[in-house]
Amino acid sequence: MIQMIHYCDPERCIACSSCVLACKVGHEIPVGVARRRVFTMYEGLPGETSFSLACQHCVEPYCLPVCPVGAITKRADGIVQTDKEKCISCRMCLDACPFGIPAFLEQEDGTISPQEKCTYCAGGPNCEDFSEKEKELYGQNRIAEGKPPLCASMCSTKALMSGESAVIKDILLQRETRRNKMREQEAPR
Repeated sequence: MIQMIHYCDPERCIACSSCVLACKVGHEIPVGVARRRVFTMYEGLPGETSFSLACQHCVEPYCLPVCPVGAITKRADGIVQTDKEKCISCRMCLDACPFGIPAFLEQEDGTISPQEKCTYCAGGPNCEDFSEKEKELYGQNRIAEGKPPLCASMCSTKALMSGESAVIKDILLQRETRRNKMREQEAPR
């Protein structure tokens, strides 16, 4: 089974927020909503670490079974999607998500928008036609065009990686092996 994932390597992330900007601009995300965020832990202290976070497209998404209207689905490739036309903005998915990812925006008329979250640049769940309506609701469908998600393609340090989990794991293993060799060479003898 293929499982598409995002992974941010905290050893490479420089908290530049290029990933956030690429997503926001590329998908015309409304002001007040972010599908991706950058966090910094221990800011200004030894061990400071930054990482980019969006929907994890979980193997077993906690959000999926709690949706009372079946608006959340998971594709065969592991991408978790929300049908904005079905979403009733109940926020049960937000309560269930261990990462606090789903976002909702209060509209000018007092109603709450349908769920906003990372689409993995795969459009929406009913997007066979690449229509303007689909693009307006979900943003670009780069996956159908054979392109990587915007966030990962704009990461200058290649900290943020998107792709098949097995491929990402191999890359991380290679990076860690190189890092360990470099640490061994730098260690005082």
